[in-house]
Amino acid sequence: MMNLNILFCVIPLFFGKSTLGQKSKDPLLECPSLEKGDTYTQSEFLSRLAHECRYDRLLLPTYQTGDVVFVHASAYVYFIQPAEAHDLNFKLHFLLQLRWTDPRLAYALYSPERTKIIGESDLRSRVWIPHLYMSNEQSSSLMGTDSKDVLISIAPDGEVLFSRRMQAVLYCWMNLQKFPFDVQKCSMNLESWKYNASILRLMWEKDNPVRLSSELHLTEYSLLDYWTNESVVRGDIVNMRLGGGRSGNYSALKFTFKLGREVGYYLMDYFIPSMMIVAMSWVTFWLQADASAPRITLGTSTMLSFITLASSQAKTLPKVSYIKASEIWFLACTGFIFSALVEFAFVNTIWRRKKVVNLKKVNSKYILKSTLTPRLARKEMQKELQSSPQLSKSRSCSSLNQETSSDPAGPGFNNYLTVHSFPSALNLPTITTQSYDELVRSDRRNHNCASEGSDEPPKNHTWTQMTPQEIATWIDKRSRVLFPLLFVFFNIIYWTFVYCL
Repeated sequence: MMNLNILFCVIPLFFGKSTLGQKSKDPLLECPSLEKGDTYTQSEFLSRLAHECRYDRLLLPTYQTGDVVFVHASAYVYFIQPAEAHDLNFKLHFLLQLRWTDPRLAYALYSPERTKIIGESDLRSRVWIPHLYMSNEQSSSLMGTDSKDVLISIAPDGEVLFSRRMQAVLYCWMNLQKFPFDVQKCSMNLESWKYNASILRLMWEKDNPVRLSSELHLTEYSLLDYWTNESVVRGDIVNMRLGGGRSGNYSALKFTFKLGREVGYYLMDYFIPSMMIVAMSWVTFWLQADASAPRITLGTSTMLSFITLASSQAKTLPKVSYIKASEIWFLACTGFIFSALVEFAFVNTIWRRKKVVNLKKVNSKYILKSTLTPRLARKEMQKELQSSPQLSKSRSCSSLNQETSSDPAGPGFNNYLTVHSFPSALNLPTITTQSYDELVRSDRRNHNCASEGSDEPPKNHTWTQMTPQEIATWIDKRSRVLFPLLFVFFNIIYWTFVYCL
């Protein structure tokens, strides 16, 4: 019995020691050797180089020294597709390359014959990669067919080159005040997500940081220029975008390209047709003022045609609060077409008048004044006649003559013999005989007026009479010249504004 008890006590101690010995062997402390690294395959050597015992992918490359990690960036642009103006975005296909140095991955001493380690997604999951994001991104994705296009290469000195091919839809806040003669500046903004500028600094490559494909062609725009710059974003702005918990300033990169809109389409599809429509509205000036049907038809049809043309262009634009250059053109052309309609209504109203218009001079001032305010023009004429003595005498003599011919008073005025024509094919004249006394009285009055006027010759005050039809025709003739000149003057100002200012 005693031997059995001793045996039961010894067995647990034996197995217990063996268990303790196994627990003391920590796998994290057993680092695979890097000696003779050239004898290993790339996968084997990489698994030893990036083993968790000597490499932590969650820590910065310079976590031991506390130095700043400099990440150099470059981009190769394959394709730029500016979207419609109302979308306020653009699509970009590009290759983004990031370069930094990780001393923990230097292997020149262990594998001198190995010039480069190249891998894809498997290598990406083993090494530290800076976390960047595009602040003006609407949507983005990695490009590729079977697998995503990600490539990582590690140089013997520990320099890491990370490349990924992406497509992104980025916001571009366009200024459309000069549309369609606008020039837009759109950009791609890269910012550090996790580390502030005191830990990680983003920099563009010194030589050709951004390169464009030789096959890059744009449809609606032309690429005028592009440039890069580096900046620092305040932490409070980043917190507003991404949420709190971030302090300090964050490094950022910006790639900006300048796009000029191609105006050939808009000239052929909008501006030149609108010029022709405005010119068509002037055809009414060559029609007679009483031709209401053709002038109204032509005026309204040109107005409707221009509004239809302009509405097709307005559908592609966002609804903004400021006035665009295209809207200024629309308002001006609408004003010219509407003015042609108003001119027709004006001359047609004058044409239908029956009273002859007295004009001091035949010019625009007196014609428009007499037609717009005929009563005021007549009052001014009467005042001028009253202020001139010679004209007053002439007017009084004229009135006396009128009274002589129209006043039935007088002893011999009843001696009239009037023979009226009978309704027949022959037109017999009306014969009037006047008494001798009335003839003498009329002759004396004429002699007195002549003697009064012979003292001083009357001044040359000429008043011209024009019929309403003549005035309407005169206005139409002036409109044929005035409207085109005003439209040419507007075009000079408009095209100077859109191209020179």
